[in-house]
Amino acid sequence: MITISRLYDDYNMAARVYNDLDRAGISTSDISIVASNADGWHKSGGSTVDPKHDKDRDGRDDRAEGAAAGGGIGVAAGGTIGVLTGLGLLAIPGVGPVVAAGWLAALAVGAAVGGVAGGLVGALVESGESKENAELYAEAVRRGGAIVTAKVPDDEEADYLAIMEAPAIDLAEREPTWRQTGWTGYDPEAPAFTPEQIRQERDSYRL
Repeated sequence: MITISRLYDDYNMAARVYNDLDRAGISTSDISIVASNADGWHKSGGSTVDPKHDKDRDGRDDRAEGAAAGGGIGVAAGGTIGVLTGLGLLAIPGVGPVVAAGWLAALAVGAAVGGVAGGLVGALVESGESKENAELYAEAVRRGGAIVTAKVPDDEEADYLAIMEAPAIDLAEREPTWRQTGWTGYDPEAPAFTPEQIRQERDSYRL
């Protein structure tokens, strides 16, 4: 098996890729998703859902429902992450609040408990990413992005890359912009982005 990670602008796109991988035959136990929750779209029970994200008016955020319905996303992290509509809530130092599911989420929790820098950075390194790439992924999530990570058969890598690549963000294009604004690498003390900062970040990449 080989592990592939790709980054997306937001949870919605990552969830679509997750579901495409599921439909293509990858077991949901081999797919993970970690997405920014800095704007609070995924809330615990009793919270009011923004109507623009509840088109079917069932009181549940459509973004969470979309991923759960497509692949039955679950979390296994020794009870550390509370599961809600198939997704777990987690706060990662230097990244901020995220919604996560799957084996990468479990690794991130284990890394954080074990004192490995970043939790998410440590989990990505353990999954096979270089430390440099892991820090880029973590920064992208801090800025509102989402990661999908999948374990796929070595001889089928190209097929699954085709699913994951098309809508993915090119980190090599984003990194110079971040560095020009003062980012120098993963910092566990870095503040989480605000909803307004995330909106501005996303808008800056739209044509």
